[in-house]
Amino acid sequence: MQSLGTLEDLPQSYRDKLTELNLVPLWPNMRAVLPHKVPSRKTQTLNWRFDKLRPLLIEAGDLTPIEKAERRVLVLANPGHGLANMQATPSIYMGLQLILPGETAPNHRHTPNAVRIIIEGKGATTIVDGEPCIMERGDLILTPSGKWHQHQHDGGTAIVWLDILDLPLMYQLESSWAIEGKPQTTTLERDKSFAEYSAAGVVPEFDFQRASVDSPMLRYPWTKTRACLLEMAQHYGDRPLRITYVNPETGSSLFPSIGFGAMMLRPGETLPIPKRTTACVFHIVEGQGSLKVDTNDSIHWTEKDTLSAPGYTEITISNASTTEPAFIITADEAPLHRYLGIF
Repeated sequence: MQSLGTLEDLPQSYRDKLTELNLVPLWPNMRAVLPHKVPSRKTQTLNWRFDKLRPLLIEAGDLTPIEKAERRVLVLANPGHGLANMQATPSIYMGLQLILPGETAPNHRHTPNAVRIIIEGKGATTIVDGEPCIMERGDLILTPSGKWHQHQHDGGTAIVWLDILDLPLMYQLESSWAIEGKPQTTTLERDKSFAEYSAAGVVPEFDFQRASVDSPMLRYPWTKTRACLLEMAQHYGDRPLRITYVNPETGSSLFPSIGFGAMMLRPGETLPIPKRTTACVFHIVEGQGSLKVDTNDSIHWTEKDTLSAPGYTEITISNASTTEPAFIITADEAPLHRYLGIF
């Protein structure tokens, strides 16, 4: 590998002239931005343990009323990216959001795409452009870029969910903004996962628009995803049990920036995940086990935990139970990498 000159090789007077004109010599910095073979990665392997985080989230409910918060969230920040930057991976933001009984997180819309993965609680609804999406454990609820959405809770106990947004990407593109709006009124009695998009391979004839960019289905019920994985287990022998969440009308990723999927680990199963360019996020819906990245020590996980792992690594995920399956929802930047031609 060729040895390049350093900044210190240049006379200070020359460096001062460059700085005065807002110039930077590339060659002393080239290996930092174009390292050989493997990119530099800031994403750290990490487990945000729910049992440790939940008390702080509940305390936030006592300390800050919803009127003072708009969105009462504790951000899951990966220290490799700097906590102040609020990144879990290069372009994924994650946070745990809390709404107490009787509260409403006010109506707004913004440029970042967002998904909610419900962790605990019942009785809350996310209204997206007039469509009411009930929020139940493990459900995936979409609020695509630019759509109005508000969260209201009529249940009896606190509800907590995991927010996943492409906020870091939008922010770096200088395209992140939000607008507040008036409270919504519902235009449907229930979300479309109950009828129009309640079965795989079925779309409503009266409203079928394959050219649509956003998924017409906003709520992906966990009960159906779980049942699908269990059914697959009966037919696929020892093959990996993994599914991808897609737009039911086009088959494309839910968002152009973030891809979502789910997996089931059979009792006692260890699953190697092929080395890929993208960092990955794992949210544990059910079960307990371990995550190993390259030759590093394994990280233990249990139900409701959320983990991150960098790209360009060998990832192995294991189910510690010999009697019960484990279920995991995943998120990564694969759609963006594919679009850029680097996946």
